[in-house]
Amino acid sequence: MKMRDLLWRLPSYWLARRISRWPFLGWSLTSPLPMNLTLSLSYRCNSRCATCNVWQREADEIDEMTVDEWERVFRALGTVPYWITVSGGEPLLRLDAVRIIQMACRICQPAILNIPTNGLLPDRIVGAVEQLTATHPEVQFVLNLSLDGWGEAHDRIRGVAGNFERATETYRRLQALKASGRSNLTVGIHTVISRYNTEAVPALYTQVQENWSPDSYITEIAEERVELGTVGSQITPDAALYAETIEQVMRLQDRHPSNGLGRVTWAFRRRYYRLVERWLRERRQVIPCYAGWASAQIAPDGEVWFCCIRAESVGNLRQADYDFRRVWRSKRAQALRVDVRAGRCSCPLANAAYTNLLLYPPAVLGVARDLWSGGDGRK
Repeated sequence: MKMRDLLWRLPSYWLARRISRWPFLGWSLTSPLPMNLTLSLSYRCNSRCATCNVWQREADEIDEMTVDEWERVFRALGTVPYWITVSGGEPLLRLDAVRIIQMACRICQPAILNIPTNGLLPDRIVGAVEQLTATHPEVQFVLNLSLDGWGEAHDRIRGVAGNFERATETYRRLQALKASGRSNLTVGIHTVISRYNTEAVPALYTQVQENWSPDSYITEIAEERVELGTVGSQITPDAALYAETIEQVMRLQDRHPSNGLGRVTWAFRRRYYRLVERWLRERRQVIPCYAGWASAQIAPDGEVWFCCIRAESVGNLRQADYDFRRVWRSKRAQALRVDVRAGRCSCPLANAAYTNLLLYPPAVLGVARDLWSGGDGRK
């Protein structure tokens, strides 16, 4: 039912973005609530990544929303979110993270809930996933374990000695949990491609497949984000080198073909990789961005952003009595939508990009053509 509801709602986002230039039509018409929502529970992090400075933020000075406050936000959102990502920092460092996630599942009823993790706390991570998958069998939980290198290479990039060893333990225990009958659990590997590891990623993929054989393997490009304090860090890889690397990764992944939904997912993933290639060359909105219409992020202190790249607040939920609609349809939000629609910002942020691809008819038709003909997403 959730998928069918989503398909019916897609045209509303497509239409809202096009008519948002005409405010006299009304905020409610031009601002449907987002189907893709990222919840940043905390900036606390036990990694020291070369590609992220969020751990340098004074987390103790951030007045994080409480469980009760998150509940009020979820009730305001209702069952609109289809896909929720719970992020951080390291999201499961919050001792009450499981309670917040369970509340999101119960009230918002997402079809998919994604949790990226660094794998440093095997007991806490596996215990949380065991509890979540048991209490909400109707939700598909996706645990993406971060892996930016094999062995000590991963530890160097992540800045923590022994990280690879602990991530390995977390991975094996999560797979054992899935094998015990948790059909609503997907255990994936997530690699950030940066200037520190670009050339090593194809070999990393091969090692992951030979040693772990995860349910999924995804990559994302390292970006300079306001949220992560990486603006000016020059962590993004060279365009030509990235293109060469991702072509190798795609050829390697073609050796492990998927069926059914996995095949469709891979077709969209190819489109995303091609989109990143183009963005690195052109540095513009390659396809229309729907951040501010179909996707959004909530910061730990209740600030609402369209995305974490700009991390520009359109309002604080505490100041709006936790009424997400009031913030989402505010004049500040409408003004920022003008910027996004005009292409005054651009990025290859994966979380938003997959939503953008789903709402871009040429991409959807291209995916259909690739599935029919076995193409590689080049057109």
